[in-house]
Amino acid sequence: VNLRAVTSWVGIARLFAIVLSCIAFSLVASTGDFGGPYGTWCMFTWCFCFAVTLLVVVLELLELYPKLPLSWDDFTSAFSMLAALMVFTTSVVFPSTFISSPCSGSKCVRQAVATTFSCLCFLAYALEVGLTRAKPGDISSFLSTVPGLLKVFEAYVACLIFSLLDAYSSEAGLQWCVAVYSICFIITLLIIIFTIGRCLTYIPCPLEKMLVGYNALALAMYLTATILWPLYSFRGKSRPNSCGRNCWWNKHLGITFLTIFNLIAYLVDLVYSTKMVFI
Repeated sequence: VNLRAVTSWVGIARLFAIVLSCIAFSLVASTGDFGGPYGTWCMFTWCFCFAVTLLVVVLELLELYPKLPLSWDDFTSAFSMLAALMVFTTSVVFPSTFISSPCSGSKCVRQAVATTFSCLCFLAYALEVGLTRAKPGDISSFLSTVPGLLKVFEAYVACLIFSLLDAYSSEAGLQWCVAVYSICFIITLLIIIFTIGRCLTYIPCPLEKMLVGYNALALAMYLTATILWPLYSFRGKSRPNSCGRNCWWNKHLGITFLTIFNLIAYLVDLVYSTKMVFI
């Protein structure tokens, strides 16, 4: 038994994440009000992060992870980053969707407390990301470096963009933007999967330089999407007077901001990757 799995700072952060996520989904489940796609997403996030983190702790506690055919450090780094992003999104989506103002009654109190524990759970995962991040000069696990963590961020933001996409008409500019989101998401996801599966060594070309080239290409593609998406989405169209939660205007505006976020992420990724390879 490896007691450091639960006594180290990383282990303690994981234990806090397990307890906090468990309390969050238990409180929300007790209210019975988590229907619809947003409620389902929030419950899935808490339960998924709880289950996987518990599995990680158990495997490290019993020292079974070396038997798995994957890069354990890359897997745990990628998961902690993904969990932090998922819980952060849930901590924003849940209260804005299910907590009404003014907040009164035991149901609303439980929802507010669940939101608080969800925010604390995000801090626990963010702490884990900070503790496991590779130090300057240490490239033993790619996904624990800044470029590796940015790969997880870029893939997750692309997933959020896909969740907001609805009918994007037959405009060639919008179709190009969707192609940009899809191509970059697929390649980034493959990089993450190949890294965790220890398959990158089989690629018959200089991997580091290939990643720099891909980041430069993705940056250029996202730059075009940042210009074309709002141009074709809002040109000659005004915001509807009754624009509710599922209003197309809000969705397209959200995609615009998420595109900018990914553009910045690919820019930072390119800078860090170039520094790691050439400097």
